[in-house]
Amino acid sequence: MNIHNSLTADEWHVFGDHDFFLKKSAISAKLKLTLEKLHLALQPELTTHPLLAPDGFDPEAVQFVKGEHLEDCPYQYLDFPRYYTRRDKLAFRSLCWWGHHLVFALIVEGPLVKNYRLNLFNRFAEVADRQLSVCLSSSLWEWKAGPGFTLDITHTRRSEIAATLDRRTAFKIARFIPIHTLEYDEGDIIHAGVSTFQSILPIITP
Repeated sequence: MNIHNSLTADEWHVFGDHDFFLKKSAISAKLKLTLEKLHLALQPELTTHPLLAPDGFDPEAVQFVKGEHLEDCPYQYLDFPRYYTRRDKLAFRSLCWWGHHLVFALIVEGPLVKNYRLNLFNRFAEVADRQLSVCLSSSLWEWKAGPGFTLDITHTRRSEIAATLDRRTAFKIARFIPIHTLEYDEGDIIHAGVSTFQSILPIITP
């Protein structure tokens, strides 16, 4: 197959834009610092609220990740708390997806999912209408939002959410914040992450 591989004029301009790459590097460094501060801000939440967690869960486990290819766009994230095995998962991911949105997400899988699901509906009034959504994809690693991808958790959708989560052995609940709605302020991002974690605590506490 003959593939035309020449750069377009716009692509050539980006390739030669030195300032663009300097700005990208500076933004990445600032986002990493913000995620590090978010990690510190989340630590007291785990001290105050012991979690319903799998055996082997370490409340101090943390991971920072940076990559370039989440659907061809850069990304950075913090996983804290963080517990992943082939069978069990309990994590809170704070994801900065360049060109898309910020995502703060609870990720759960394994035998405790039935307990988390029960908590969700027994404490539904504490969770509903808090800007949270159920992610509809069967993959825990789908990060798009909107029709077909997410279902808002509201008081009026309790039965629909129950049907969606019925029999699932894994699910993800997330808050999506479009980048265009933000002016960069690390305090706002940290507050959004902590408040989202507080919103999902009724699901993952005994």
